[in-house]
Amino acid sequence: MKKENISIKKMEHTRIKELLQSEDFGKEVIVKGWVRTFRNNQFIALNDGSSINNIQAVVDFENTPDSILKRITTGAAVRVKGNLIESQGKGQRVEVKATEVSIIGDSDPEKYPLQPKKHSLEFLREIAHLRVRTGTFNAIFKVRNALSFAIHKFFQERDFVYFHSPIITGSDAEGAGEMFRVTTLDPINPPLTEDGKVDFKEDFFGKSTNLTVSGQLEGELAALAFSNIYTFGPTFRAENSNTTRHLAEFWMIEPEMAFYELEDNMDLAEDLLKYVIKYALEQCPEEIEFLKNRLLEEEKSKPQAERSELNLVEKLNFVLENNFERLTYTEAIEILLRSKPNQKKQFKYLIEGWGADLQSEHERYLVEKHFKKPVILTDYPREIKSFYMKQNQPDAQGRHTVRAMDILFPGIGEMVGGSQREENLEKLLTRMAEVGIEAEEMEWFLDTRRFGSVPHSGFGVGFERLVLFATGMTNIRDVIPFPRTPKNAEF
Repeated sequence: MKKENISIKKMEHTRIKELLQSEDFGKEVIVKGWVRTFRNNQFIALNDGSSINNIQAVVDFENTPDSILKRITTGAAVRVKGNLIESQGKGQRVEVKATEVSIIGDSDPEKYPLQPKKHSLEFLREIAHLRVRTGTFNAIFKVRNALSFAIHKFFQERDFVYFHSPIITGSDAEGAGEMFRVTTLDPINPPLTEDGKVDFKEDFFGKSTNLTVSGQLEGELAALAFSNIYTFGPTFRAENSNTTRHLAEFWMIEPEMAFYELEDNMDLAEDLLKYVIKYALEQCPEEIEFLKNRLLEEEKSKPQAERSELNLVEKLNFVLENNFERLTYTEAIEILLRSKPNQKKQFKYLIEGWGADLQSEHERYLVEKHFKKPVILTDYPREIKSFYMKQNQPDAQGRHTVRAMDILFPGIGEMVGGSQREENLEKLLTRMAEVGIEAEEMEWFLDTRRFGSVPHSGFGVGFERLVLFATGMTNIRDVIPFPRTPKNAEF
C-alpha cells in the first residue's frame, strides 16, 4: 500500500511546552496564549494549555503603547513576539523578552470570573466552561486524556476489537430500572392504549426506549463473533443520588472475551489497571506531581487521623508494585465480622452475616487496613448480583453464589465489577424469570446461548472512578468536563 504524504502546516507560533524545554537562547519566537497574570505593567504569565506551567513574557512597558498595556488583562488572548532568554528570576528557567505585543481577544477584568487568586472547587463547578483554564483542571484533564489513550492502546496491542454499542436501547442490562427514557411523545397528552397505558407503538422507535446503562449485552454478542472486544463510551443512570461518587452520565470501559473463565477475567483486569496507571505516570509526570502537591496542601486542614497514609504518587505506585489479593466474598465476610470496626460498631453499616451487600467502608477496610494492597473479591451471593452471572454449585451450607469479581482500590472502593457470564440457556432463563425479566424482550440476547454458546467473561470499569484515583481528586464531578447530576445539566 502506498504511504500517503501528510503535510502539516507549520504554525507561526511555538507552543509553550516546547519553549519551556528549549535551550535555543537568543532565538526570536512568537508565542500565543491566555494571560494568567500581568504584574507591574511588565510581567505576563502566559499559558496556551500545552503545559500546566506558564511562560513569562517580559514587556518593555516604556516602549509599549498604553492602549496595549491596558488591554493585557487576566483572561485576554495575546500574541507575543520576542527573544527566548535564560530567566534571571526564580521559578522559571526561560522567559521571552518581548519586542512586540498584540491583543488577539480582549477580556473584561470586571467580568472575568477567574481572577488570579485561589478559587474553591465548588465555585469552579459553577463555571465549568472556564475552569479548564486553571492549573488544577489542566492537570486533571491531561491525566484523563492519557488514561483514555492508554485504555485503547492496551486493548489494541492485545488484538481486541473496539466495538460501538448503542446509546439508545430497549433493554436494561442491569435490571435496575433507573433509566432515562427516550421519547418524542407529547409529555402532557401522550397517546394511550385501550387500557389507559402510554402507547409506545406511536413513539419514534415504536417501543419504549432508554439511554443505555451498559454496553455489556451488545458486547457479549460481539464477543461471540470476534472473541475479544471492548466498548468504551457514555452510559447513563437516572439514580437520584447527590454524592461525591455518582454521576448521571459517565463513561464505561467494558471488555467481553469468549473462552475466558473467571481467572482469565481477573488477570486481564489487573493487567489493564496496572498498564494505564503506569502510562499516566510516565506521560503526565508534571501534572501528577502538581496534583500530588495540591492534595498535600488540601490535607493540611484535616486532622492527622483523616489524612492519607500515602501521597498521590505513592498511592499509584502502591497499585503497580502489589499483586492484587484474591479471596472469596465468604472469606471477606469472615474477616469483616471479626474486624475491630465491626465489633466496636464503628461501621455505619454493620456486617451481621453472610449475604450482606458490602459498602464502600467495608471494601476500603479490606484494602487499606487488612491487606494493605488492592483486593479482588469473587463468588458473591447470587441474590445481590445481576441475572447474567454464571452460577456456582451451592456450597456446603446450600448457599448460592455466582462467578462474580470486584476489584477494590484504596480511597475508592470498587473500581471494577465483572463476572463469568452464564452460558447455559436453561439456567439463564430460570434466573431471568426469578428476577422478572421477560424472555420475549431478550430473544436477541438469548440467541447467543442457542447458537454456539461458549464460556465467556467480561468486566466494567467506571472511567471517572479511574480518573478520580489517578488524580487524587475527591469529588467525581471534578474529573469529567461537564458533570450531569440531579437538577444539574448546565453547559
